[in-house]
Order: sequence, then structure tokens, then C-alpha cells
Amino acid sequence: MNKPSLQVYRRLLRYSRPYYGRIGLAMLGSLAVAGVDVASAQLVRPLVDKVLGAGNYYLVNFVPFIIIGLALIKGGGRYVQEYFIKTAGQLVVQDIRNDLYEHSMGLSMRYYSRNTTGGVMSRILNDVGMLQRSAADVLVETVREVFALIGLTASAFYSDWKLACVAFVVLPAAIVPASVIGRKIKDYTRRSQATMASLTAVLQESIAGIKVIKAFGTEWQENNRFRAENLAFYKFIRKTLKYDSISAPAIELLGSLGIAGVFWYGLHRVISGAITQGELFAFGASVLLMYGPVKRLTKVSNTMQRSVGAAERVFETLDEVPEIRNATDAVPLVNVKGEVIFDRITFSYDEEPVLKDFSLVARPGEVVALVGPSGAGKSTVSALLARFYDPQEGSVSIDGMDLRKITLESLKNQIALVDQETFLFNDTISNNISYGRRDASDELIKDAARKAFAEEFILEMPAGFDSRIGDRGVRLSGGQRQRLCIARAILRDAPILILDEATSALDSESEAAVQLALNNLMKNRTTFVIAHRLSTIINADKIVVIEDGRIQDIGPHQELLQRCSLYQKLCAMQFRDME
Repeated sequence: MNKPSLQVYRRLLRYSRPYYGRIGLAMLGSLAVAGVDVASAQLVRPLVDKVLGAGNYYLVNFVPFIIIGLALIKGGGRYVQEYFIKTAGQLVVQDIRNDLYEHSMGLSMRYYSRNTTGGVMSRILNDVGMLQRSAADVLVETVREVFALIGLTASAFYSDWKLACVAFVVLPAAIVPASVIGRKIKDYTRRSQATMASLTAVLQESIAGIKVIKAFGTEWQENNRFRAENLAFYKFIRKTLKYDSISAPAIELLGSLGIAGVFWYGLHRVISGAITQGELFAFGASVLLMYGPVKRLTKVSNTMQRSVGAAERVFETLDEVPEIRNATDAVPLVNVKGEVIFDRITFSYDEEPVLKDFSLVARPGEVVALVGPSGAGKSTVSALLARFYDPQEGSVSIDGMDLRKITLESLKNQIALVDQETFLFNDTISNNISYGRRDASDELIKDAARKAFAEEFILEMPAGFDSRIGDRGVRLSGGQRQRLCIARAILRDAPILILDEATSALDSESEAAVQLALNNLMKNRTTFVIAHRLSTIINADKIVVIEDGRIQDIGPHQELLQRCSLYQKLCAMQFRDME
């Protein structure tokens, strides 16, 4: 077994420690099962020699009771073993899935920009699912078959050590093909799981974008894409099945050589009078029973290799170090006034800088609007303030404290965000509004909805605030979803507010109403407004014009109209479109 596989097994064993009690009970059950197999082999000798050979036929009446008794012991032992070992395996995998999900939630935004949603889902569901299916089987089969093999081997050597040596000559030869097959299975399992991640990604995208697919009539295109990924997955699974299927015949062929040698040599020893017929049949029973566990352990080895292939992908994610995390000397952010300073920021998602030498000061209570062409870097500014990313150069600070020196939990508590991508959970309206503040009373939730001009349409719904809104709020209009997001930010009541296209999905009437609510919300709060509709930010204290990641000009609306050509151009385009 190579070093990486051993490391995977050690990590899996560490997850097993809380359940050693269950595993111990399962081992006792395994001992009972193995003991019955050994006893069955050893009982062949007295049956042949004492009953059939010596003519003590009255002992035949005890045979049914012995068989039934052994079956009861074996059945009870097998139940205890399988129940406790399988529940232990399920609990281990449950802990792994919980840790994987929790760790994934803590990973930085850059990780999610590098990996598809379907790929992340596949690791949590498919990879852990394979681990879940195989872990219990591996534990059950390994414990039972190892005990049985040890007992039967001891029985064989006890019966006749010379015959046992003949039987075991072929076992070393079986190790080589078994190990080669195992490595192949592990490799193809890992590659098939990677293909399953692509398949999951296609599925997730298709379901999420079903409206676009229907609108453009591209169902055939998505069908072909899914079929291609599904075929790629099958090709890897086929290779895994090929190597898995060849393992048992290989062991049977090698085992037949050992059994043939045993009976050829054993019959000669019976003829010469070295052993009795009963001893030969007892030994033969031990060997025949012994090759059963050997074959099953080969299957278990293949299953273990599939587990390792899936577990390696799981542990890869668990070993991913979050880019954004608390510094060792991080302190909580309290009593926030709301001064925000961007000091000579340079930031890039990949290689090309998105912000270059970006410096900006927002005084407590100021409304700072960020405007500019698409791709200028406006949303990146808000992402740095929320510390979704850290800049490569420069710093972002609140009240003079570098964000990297502030605990993440306290930072999030001081910021409310309304994003251009309205996201709501498949839950009640009340729970969506109180998402960032679960301790809020019903009255506070209703007040937030009222201020966001959402109460009217909420009360028209069948269950009011207890109405469920479907996946991503599919049962609501775009404007209604946006107003619920605004209500969520209002309830958050944070000193720093980020509005990234907060009114983009509203019609003119709703926009005017919500803009009034936002004006009230922005009072005494440091607010960053990102807007393509310049009409919504005319009254901002400070308008920052950004182009290609650099600040072109800063000032109020009237001053920028007079001196900033880019702002004049943006305004001319906007108001011409409005006319």
C-alpha cells in the first residue's frame, strides 16, 4: 500500500475514534461468525472418523441440533456485527460530510470563482456518497473475513502443517495481481468522480438556467451536452468494473492450484496411513472455507480502493486553506463610527489588475456612489469592503483598523449588503427577511418590510409572512425579490451599507418608493452605492467616477457635470435613453 493511501486510511481511522464502542461490539460478533466457520471445519473430522468410520451411528441424532445451534450463533453474531459496524460507518461518513460542508462554507470567494458549483456539490454529495456506500461494506467485510481467515488458517495448520504449507504456496502469487487491480480501480474511480463533478455541473446549470433554455429552445443542445458528459462517466466506470470483475476469477484460478495440490498430496498421505480420512476431509473443509474469505477480501480491497479514490478528493477540499481567515492577533470591531479608507489598493482576480492604485475616503454617514462603465471595478470595491477578497497591495480600513486585523464575525456584523443578484432561500418570507438577524421579533420584521415597501404584496399572499417563496424566490417578481433583499438589509441595521444595483429590478413606481426607503435607511450610515442608473445617485455626498480600475474624478453631481468628461458622457447616455 503506497504512502498516500496509508495517510487516507489514518485520517479515516481518526474519524472512527468516537465510535470504537460500536466497532468493538461488531468485532465480538465477527468472532462469533468466524468461530462457527472454524468449528464447522473441525467437526468434519469426528463426523467422518467417529460416526461413519467407527460406526457410532447413534451420534447422528445430535448432528441436526449441532447444525441448528451453530446457525443460531452465527446468525446472532452476524446481526450484531453488521448492525453496529454499519451504523459506525454511517456515523463516520456523516461526520466527514458535516466537516466538508462546514469547511466549504468557510472557504474564500476565490475558491468558488475557481471551482464550479456543480463540482463543489459533487464532492459533498457524490464523493462522500461513494465513501458512505463503501465504508460500511469495507468495515463489515474486512472484520468478518479477517477473523474467519485467521481462524481457518489456524485450523488448517492444526490439522496438518505439511498440507497447510502446500495450500499456502499460491497465496503470495495472488497478492501481485490483487495489488495491480486495486491500483487500477483507485485510479479510474478518482477519474470517474472528477467526470461525475462535470456531470453534476451540467445538471446544476441546466436546472438553474431552465428559463433561458426554454426561451432560446436549446433543449437539444443541453441534452447533447449531458449525454456527452454521461458517456465520459460511463467509460471510466466501465474500466473500474472490468478490473473489479477480473479479480474474483484470478483468485479462483490461483486457489484451484492450491486445492489441487492439497488433495493430490493429501490422498497420498491417507493411502500411506500418515493421516486419517477424517483429518483429510477436515483439512479440505478448512481450505475450501478459507479461500472464500480470500476471494471476498479481494473484493473488499477493490471497494477500499474506490473509497480511497473518493476520499482523496474529499480530503483535498478539507485541506484547502481559506484565503480569507482571522489573523492570530485579530480583534473584534466594536463601536463603529463608519469611516472607510481604501489606501492605494491594487487588486486582481487572476493576473490582470482590476483596481490600480485605488485610494478613497468615506467619512462617517457619507453616501458614496461608484459609477463607471461595466467592468470598471465598482463591484470589486464593495467585495473588498465586505472582505470577500484581500488586496494584493494596499489596505482597506474601518475607523482606522485594517480589515485583516479585524475578526471576520465582527466585520460581517457591521455591514449590510443588497446585491444586484437577488438571492432568496426556499423558505418563508419572514425567515428570508430575518436571515441576517435570527433573533428579530415579528414586529421588527414587519417594520423592515414596511420600510422596504414590501408589506403590501406580502399581506396579499396566502400565508402572509409565513408564505414560502420557492427556490431562489421563484414565486415572486423581480421587484418583489429585490424589496425583500432590501428589507433584509434594513433589519440588519448595520452602520455600513453596500447597495450594489439595489434598485435594478424595480419598475419606475417601485423604484421611487424604495428609493425613499433607502434614503431613510442611509441616514447616519456610511453607504456605498453602485448604480448604473445615475438618477438614483444624484444626491450622493460623493460620486466616484471609475474607469479601468482607476479613479478618474470625485465630487458631487453638479461639479462632475462641469469638469468630468466621462461623467458627462455617462449622464448623456442615461438621460437620452430615459427620454
